[in-house]
Amino acid sequence: MHHPHDTGYRLLFSDPLMVRDLLQGFVDDPWLQKLDFSTLEAVKGHYVTEDFRDRAEDVVWRVKAEGEQWVYLYLLIEFQSSVDRFMALRLMVYVGLLYQDLIRQKQLGPGDLLPPVLPVVLYNGEPRWRAPTELSALLPRLPGFLARLQPQMRYFLIDEGAYPEQTLAKLPTNFAAVLFRLEQPQAPEAVQAIVSEIERETRSDEYKPLRRLIALWLRAALKRNPKYPILLPELDDLQELNIMLSQRIEQWAEAYIATGKQQGLEQGLEKGLEKGLEQGLLQGEARLLARLLTRRFGPLPDWVKQRLGDATEAQLAAWSDAVLDAKDLETVFDEPPAAH
Repeated sequence: MHHPHDTGYRLLFSDPLMVRDLLQGFVDDPWLQKLDFSTLEAVKGHYVTEDFRDRAEDVVWRVKAEGEQWVYLYLLIEFQSSVDRFMALRLMVYVGLLYQDLIRQKQLGPGDLLPPVLPVVLYNGEPRWRAPTELSALLPRLPGFLARLQPQMRYFLIDEGAYPEQTLAKLPTNFAAVLFRLEQPQAPEAVQAIVSEIERETRSDEYKPLRRLIALWLRAALKRNPKYPILLPELDDLQELNIMLSQRIEQWAEAYIATGKQQGLEQGLEKGLEKGLEQGLLQGEARLLARLLTRRFGPLPDWVKQRLGDATEAQLAAWSDAVLDAKDLETVFDEPPAAH
């Protein structure tokens, strides 16, 4: 079963403008930057077997390069809570299925080579991605002859959470970057500013389908925020949503501040309890040591009481060891004050 957030992302990247911005903003390769993004078109195929039915919602596009050659983009969107160590193997299988489908549909003429494929993993999970991005890292070291016969596969990773806010903010008109910024923790005022920015940048007719998709996704994203959710009416118009958000930003900001104060109070109480417990244990050890000292040496002078009251855990432990063999209080404390 797919999470609604997972499906929402796939809807967003069913728009060619989002796909264009993803590649132009996050894939730093001169050859890819020269692709004719006006030719982007979705590929609807049956490259998924029964065993891989979950792949039916992965996003596949193709775009023309120089010489009218098609380049296929296999965009796999991951929302797993844990990193998949065998992602390179999965991509090898999926790309193989894509090639099989192209052959089955007779997309290749006599003597044609298989088209190049750009496999991209768009990852949105909490832990940073640590899995190898190439298949060779999952295989043992082998002799030269056998090594040359092993399959090869490598994918390009876009780990959203690994991009700092400053880096994303440098791509203000890149809608993929804006999306990533909204996925990161933001204060209400920052969210309002980003949404207003999106609304301004998408007013031309070419962005009309994308505006609707962003509005639907954004409303769901604001609703599921675990710290300070904001509920908006079921709107699919980005301008109306931006207006509605601006009207409720003060209410949302108050909830945001209240949440921060509550968290600070809870943390303060927790630290206070820990400190109080530690202090209580020290006082108990000091009282026990004072009883032992009194039994051995009689009533304690003020300088000893002062030393016990200011002692650390390490000092109390050292004095407790010394009290058994010491001939007097001065020996226990090693360096008593000059006047006592």
